[in-house]
Amino acid sequence: MDVYDAVTSRRAVRGFTDRHVPREVLERVLSAAAWSPSASNLQPWHAYVLAGGPLAELKKRTGERIAAGDPWDEPEYEQYPPALKSPYRERRSAFGEQRYSALGIPRGDLEARQRAAVANWDCFGAPAALFCYIDRDLGPAQWSDVGMYLQTVMLLLRAEGMHSCPQMAWAKYRKTVAEVLSPPAELILFCGMSIGFEDVTEGHARTGRAPLDETVTFVEG
Repeated sequence: MDVYDAVTSRRAVRGFTDRHVPREVLERVLSAAAWSPSASNLQPWHAYVLAGGPLAELKKRTGERIAAGDPWDEPEYEQYPPALKSPYRERRSAFGEQRYSALGIPRGDLEARQRAAVANWDCFGAPAALFCYIDRDLGPAQWSDVGMYLQTVMLLLRAEGMHSCPQMAWAKYRKTVAEVLSPPAELILFCGMSIGFEDVTEGHARTGRAPLDETVTFVEG
């Protein structure tokens, strides 16, 4: 797949089939993604890949917590600033409107929105998932490196004909993830990522992007 095609066709898919994702494909993707850039080649990412029984167990445990009404785990990092300013506030709001409109959920139907959100912790039906951690002693530059790594993984998955959905939502059940993965104590769970083949029967919205002149400034002589 052409790089431009991979970039423009990548999106957060929220509906997967149960088609098996071969381990050799994931190994090929993650071996190539290891070449992602990182400052001084620190390679600060720590990835765990779950499939089969272990992923089913994680989904089961998380589902039990949701059903019991357990509160979310206390955050270890801030996902958004408490007061999100313009234009980011409007972009986030527009995303929510497009997302729930595609599912046929009106703005005021909070119960339906909550049901839709719960699908996060079933990995939207995906048969494989990646959980990305970073050492808690590292700083913002290394978090940026992790982001570049995850983007590389997602583009390589497109090259393999698959889709993905990065999910900071998994940090809300980080303790349950840790029960299954047993990561070292010095690691923070940044996000999960659902991986698989898209269920094309699921409704979805392709969210737009800001025009170039809102995000890019050319300085030319």
